[in-house]
Amino acid sequence: MLKNLILLSVFALLSTSCVSSKLYKELEGKYSNLKSDYDELSSSNDQEILQKKELEQQLSMLQASFEDVQSERDLLLQELAALQKKYDNLDAAYTALEQNSSKSIEENAQKNRELLAQLEAKEQALAAENERLMRLEADMQERAQRIAELEALISAKDQAMTALKNAISNALTAFEGKGLTIEQRDGKVYVSMENKLLFKSGSWAVGTEGKKAIQQLGKVLGENPDIAVLIEGHTDNVPYSSGGQVANNWDLSTKRATSIIAILSQNENIKLENLTAAGRSEFAPIATNETKEGKSKNRRIEVVLTPKLDEISKLLNTN
Repeated sequence: MLKNLILLSVFALLSTSCVSSKLYKELEGKYSNLKSDYDELSSSNDQEILQKKELEQQLSMLQASFEDVQSERDLLLQELAALQKKYDNLDAAYTALEQNSSKSIEENAQKNRELLAQLEAKEQALAAENERLMRLEADMQERAQRIAELEALISAKDQAMTALKNAISNALTAFEGKGLTIEQRDGKVYVSMENKLLFKSGSWAVGTEGKKAIQQLGKVLGENPDIAVLIEGHTDNVPYSSGGQVANNWDLSTKRATSIIAILSQNENIKLENLTAAGRSEFAPIATNETKEGKSKNRRIEVVLTPKLDEISKLLNTN
């Protein structure tokens, strides 16, 4: 939302005076930098969700391995008990046969030594498996804790974005039914304003009613300084043909986005480095361009609000 307010401010400034080449290039450079930051944040968010899924898969595999090792340990315990019983029987037989020939005694003694060696080997194997189980269990606990921390962070971000969406909805109540929609999906908040609320046909100057909406949005963004704001300008598929300072739909959609930023930038509580302006022209429609109503919906400004993901990135980069 911060980005939308700033874009509206920039559009207002651009619309009321001729835009110099130097100012336009500065805006283009700022857009490029902010777009890069936005792409990086989006990529980081996708990687974090992917790493969470990988951690959950690893935890599942560790759980299966843990159960297999437990089964092996139980089998070793059974074998150990059977060997112990066999050893006890042979020891009893040895005692009973002590009065027999020295050959029989030697044979029993040899069997006893072999059984003792087997018992010792089984005990060592059991000790090794127990140690392995302990390591696996510690690893599982560590990964489970990291998953829990990730889930808590993601949940906190989602709750914060829900609160932000509600705050924006409350702030823009007066503009309901005037081409305004607000929704939350994929961990982000999307505020869409049709051009009929903001601009006249072919213009990038924000009207009085639209300026009020952007300023209300800016108040909420000023209270949420850690939100990245992407302002996107969209058009229908009718080629721009009025000439003048606008070359085509790409140019018009970009100028409208920067006009929104111009309005937002007037709010001192909004961090300008969090704002990004983008022109999408006609290539991201939300409705058909075959009808008048569909074209009207496609001519819009879309404000995309994304939470900062620094804490999640730090957690994912921890070994």
